[in-house]
Order: sequence, then C-alpha cells, then structure tokens
Amino acid sequence: MRVVEKMIKKIPVILLSIGTILSGVFAQENVDFEKLLYEAEAALANVDSYTAIFHKQERIKGDLMVEETIFLKFKRPFKVYMKWIKAPYKGRECLYVEGANNNRIKAHEGGILGLVTVNLNPLGSRAMKGNRHPITETGLENSVKRIGGEFRKGIEAGEIELKEYGEETVYGRKTIKVEGIFPKEKEKEYYCHRALINLDIEVRVPIKIKIYDWEDKLIENYGYEDLRLNAGLTDADFSSRNSDYRF
Repeated sequence: MRVVEKMIKKIPVILLSIGTILSGVFAQENVDFEKLLYEAEAALANVDSYTAIFHKQERIKGDLMVEETIFLKFKRPFKVYMKWIKAPYKGRECLYVEGANNNRIKAHEGGILGLVTVNLNPLGSRAMKGNRHPITETGLENSVKRIGGEFRKGIEAGEIELKEYGEETVYGRKTIKVEGIFPKEKEKEYYCHRALINLDIEVRVPIKIKIYDWEDKLIENYGYEDLRLNAGLTDADFSSRNSDYRF
C-alpha cells in the first residue's frame, strides 16, 4: 500500500513534466517565420561562395531514389561544381558555369565511363534524368527562394499552419526545426503539402530541407553537411582544366 501511495503522490509531478515537454514541442506561436526567412535571405546575400557535402534524395515518377552524396562548390555569379563521393554514382563529376561552354553542363560518369566527357543541355532529358530540378536551380539561395515564396504566400493568405519543434542537432550543428503545412487542395497551387526545415542557429541558413506531397510522401530531401560559407573559391575551382578534376 505504501508503494501505491508513493506512486499516486508522484503522478502530479509526472504530469507536470509531460506538460512542460509538450508545451515546448508545440510552441509554434512564438516563432516569427517571416523574420527567419528574412535572416536566411540576408545571410545568403552576403555569401560569395560556399562548399558543402550535399545530400540529395528525390522521388521521381513515384519512386524514391537512393540518397546521393555530393561534394558541392558554388560561387557567384552562378558557378557550380559537383563530385559524387559515395556509391552508387561515386566518381561522377559535373561543372556548370553560367554563360560559359554555350551554357552546357560538362559531365562524366564514374569508373571507366569517366573516360568520356559530354556537354549537356541543362534542361535536356539526359541531364534531367533522375532529377526534379535542373542544375540551374542548384544551391541554397534557390531553395530559400522557392520555399520562402511558398511560406510568404501561405502567411499572406492565412492558409498555412506553422509549427516550431525547438532545437535539433543536424550534421553536428544546432538548428531550429520548423514546419509549414499548406492546404491540401491542389488548385491552390502550392509547391507542396508540407515542408520541414532545419535552420542553422549560428549562420541562419537552412541545412536540411524535407518536402512532402499531398499524399504526405517524401519527394525532396536535401542536406548541406559541413557547410562552409564564403569559402574563398576562385575561377580555378570552376575550370574544366583544374588538375583535380577529370574532365
């Protein structure tokens, strides 16, 4: 009986602890989403270049593809270099410099196929195979612009449910995890049904983005690990003559 009495006395404390936890998880009204978007845009506006380990997973024609792990370099004006560093596409490289190479992607596969370099139309079927977005939409700034526009549209229309889940560590970085839930009616023409974003607390930019469709299926999963802003990249980092590359 004494054991039971002790347990009964502890119930209010337990309930109080649970209530405290839940109140922290669902305290979405305390977050200024538009301020977070502005801070992300402002931070990226001051970035000349960056490098990252880019994690990419997309759903193509109903099938969720395997995650790709890519060493990414980006520099203004629009220059992108990517090298796949893990299977199944390890060794693949591509380079795109806006206004150069007739605005074509210089690319080759890994392994023995890497002996052949091709120049691809960014919007052509070969370049778009296995991709939801062309290389011309690569990068943090484009992601913030795409998702930020949808958040603002939903906020202005009063059609978005906003949630904040507190701090979460991603790739060893402290982040704020936020979510936007958009109307399920496709005729409202939102980009997605749900967007989960992890914003790096220190540098104020997203390092993890997960997008879900109207059936609540994951369609885009992007991560920026070991992100190094203003990395001091030069034109040599975006030259096909770079001795570190295999073009």
